[in-house]
Amino acid sequence: MSIIKAAFDHAQKLIHGKALLIDGKRASDEVLARVTEKTRALAAQGLKPGLAVVLVGEDPASQVYVKSKGKAAQACGFHSIQHDLAAAASEAELLALVEKLNADPAIHGILVQLPLPNRLDPSRVIEAISPGKDVDGLHPFNAGLIASGDTKRALVPCTPAGSMVLLDAAAAALNVNLSGAEAVVVGRSNLVGKPIAQLLLGRNATVTIAHSHTRDLAATVARADVVVAAVGRPGMIRGAWIKLGAIVIDVGINRVAGESQDAAGRPKTKLVGDVAFAEAIDRAGAITPVPGGVGPMTIAMLMENTLRAALMKAGLEPSF
Repeated sequence: MSIIKAAFDHAQKLIHGKALLIDGKRASDEVLARVTEKTRALAAQGLKPGLAVVLVGEDPASQVYVKSKGKAAQACGFHSIQHDLAAAASEAELLALVEKLNADPAIHGILVQLPLPNRLDPSRVIEAISPGKDVDGLHPFNAGLIASGDTKRALVPCTPAGSMVLLDAAAAALNVNLSGAEAVVVGRSNLVGKPIAQLLLGRNATVTIAHSHTRDLAATVARADVVVAAVGRPGMIRGAWIKLGAIVIDVGINRVAGESQDAAGRPKTKLVGDVAFAEAIDRAGAITPVPGGVGPMTIAMLMENTLRAALMKAGLEPSF
């Protein structure tokens, strides 16, 4: 499989102790190249995937994310548009825009950038998006399809989908069969924890969903062949908890104070995961670093979801 080559050829040079580093950047490049190739073939047949991204307000982080998504969409050859609404925009204005995009035949994917201003109800906005255009995979209809095991028709949330690409690649590289494996997902969010648990069940893994209130979390994690950390707490999963040879997918992205300082003497920040990486790398069979692991996969899978949505709208079977 080419995705394994993308994820692991380079990783062979990055072995520390026992664990393979799962290179999410190279894997995401592979996904984007595949999406771009298929988009060119579709364009030759008169079908161009369309992605609309909606940004409400001027949150700096959201602006960066939206810009990155727009650039990726254009690079893939999509019809890409962005709608910027003022922070003071009403919920009615936002819902009216979503309805307009639902009705636009040139748009196959709609993404409303989260978080929204506090006075807006994200659930109402997500539920207003047509399920077939819900490329974030958050609509209850898509969640229901995933829960029922119908991932062929579902648009799967991007971060869990990307995590599974890396997990499948790691399992193949280490000759681990996910069928029957014990998987522990630490985190129960609708965005990551719950859908990735359903996807693991679809691989016939035996799945436990744990969280910050789990009694003896260390013992629960220690029995896992696969650990997915998505709890949003830096270094919460200690290296000593990891079973020798386990595959560790660290979804957490946490900004913490680093050891160095800037010119003003303030601590520089750095990104870390939910797993104590320096401890876990000596015990895991394969592990995603932070940054450079799951993070790059999210935008890649958003592009793949948009392509899937366009194919399904045209009555074509996605072949990936």
